[in-house]
Amino acid sequence: MPYLDDLTHRLAVGISQLPEEVREKHARYLLAQQRSDGGFAGREGGSDLYYTGFALRGLAMLGKLFGEPAERAGAFLQSRFHGRESVVDFLSLIYGGMLLRMGGVDIFQTADANWKTSVAAALLQLRRADGGFAKAQEGNASSTYYSFLVLLCLEQLGVSLPEPEKLVAFVKSQEAHDGGFFEIRASKRAGTNPTAAAIATLRTLNALDRETCDLTCEFLVEMQTDEGGLRANTRIPIADLLSSFTGLLTLEDIGGGTQINRRELARFVRSLELDDGGFHGAAWDPACDVEYTFYGLGRRALLATPAETSHG
Repeated sequence: MPYLDDLTHRLAVGISQLPEEVREKHARYLLAQQRSDGGFAGREGGSDLYYTGFALRGLAMLGKLFGEPAERAGAFLQSRFHGRESVVDFLSLIYGGMLLRMGGVDIFQTADANWKTSVAAALLQLRRADGGFAKAQEGNASSTYYSFLVLLCLEQLGVSLPEPEKLVAFVKSQEAHDGGFFEIRASKRAGTNPTAAAIATLRTLNALDRETCDLTCEFLVEMQTDEGGLRANTRIPIADLLSSFTGLLTLEDIGGGTQINRRELARFVRSLELDDGGFHGAAWDPACDVEYTFYGLGRRALLATPAETSHG
């Protein structure tokens, strides 16, 4: 099963364990954020593919991606189908369309017969000599995170990654000697989020070894702060929802879900949850949006199920 499909299923199972009133308030929040054009926006500006993707993933997790909201979202995605998009937006468009299709809305039915081949070719042009993928066509440096995104896009398209061993070699070259992974070669310290991307890439390509898992567990456990959440890297003292989600997900995937204080992590997540639905991104964050609401829901879903003690 493709990575994102498996993750959506896992989160949906976890979120179903929460009380109905909790699920309903967050569904109401997400649905209220939909714009007149059917898309979703961030904290400023109009609808875009990035935030629409997070909103659709959150609604799918909650079992609310159907009917008129899904049809309106489908119309928005179709309106962006022929534009020149970034890797992030490509993934948001493709996976959003896949989620909508499960709810009976097919945005791909009018697409050109060769659209998958064209999209895959555009993504593969981002590959660099070291085997990784750059953020954009003009970029020279391969990125751990964007390499992961390209792999996810290709999975959703049903296209095999050429020479996967080269991507494995690139990702392994990004590993810090004391655990964790760098985002680009010039990075000075490993981070929670590039580490999550690296581990997921290696797992997807069946190239994850036990030593890497053990070092990653040690690194991520150190990222938990006194607040209970996880921080982005060792220079940042404050925990945030994104790092807490990706860190916990990675720990559970490599058998380290019991090595952090789950009770304190749950307390941290609940402290950022609004009474009327939605989540702040961190303790200092005065607002909320659909992206951080997805991360908050994702963490609550993961914490609602027993921690993995091992994972193949």
